[in-house]
Amino acid sequence: MDVTRDRVPSTGWLIWQVALRCRTALDRALAPLGLTSAQYGLLAALHGLARSGAQPSQRQLADFAGLEPMYVSKLARALEQAALIERRDDPDDTRAVRLSLTTRGTELITAARQIVVALDEQILTPFGGRSSDETAHLHDQLLTLLHHLDQEKSS
Repeated sequence: MDVTRDRVPSTGWLIWQVALRCRTALDRALAPLGLTSAQYGLLAALHGLARSGAQPSQRQLADFAGLEPMYVSKLARALEQAALIERRDDPDDTRAVRLSLTTRGTELITAARQIVVALDEQILTPFGGRSSDETAHLHDQLLTLLHHLDQEKSS
């Protein structure tokens, strides 16, 4: 697709197209590990929380990952069946389920992270790679937009 500034319907459409292409590339890159981009996102979020000592509930993980709780529940069941996470009843809240990575899940997310970092480097080549000033600027702008959208959602 030949996309030029005067032919792009909106910035939102452009962000959507970039996101679709990145997700497709991520799904392809993770396929040899048996993971989808959604599963990777959930495992990576859980891994990040676990490194800080947390054992989040499904709801807390959904909030952290920016996903709907029902979708997280569906993903968590599939990841549990694959022996990548464990789901345990919360002793303090009978409605909640706590999640943790299994040893296999930790090993898989570590391998997947290497793939994701390499893919990031490839995708960000036009900006000078992951460590460039231009990429840092893009990162900051996207983070500003994300925070704005989160504020809009909560108001």
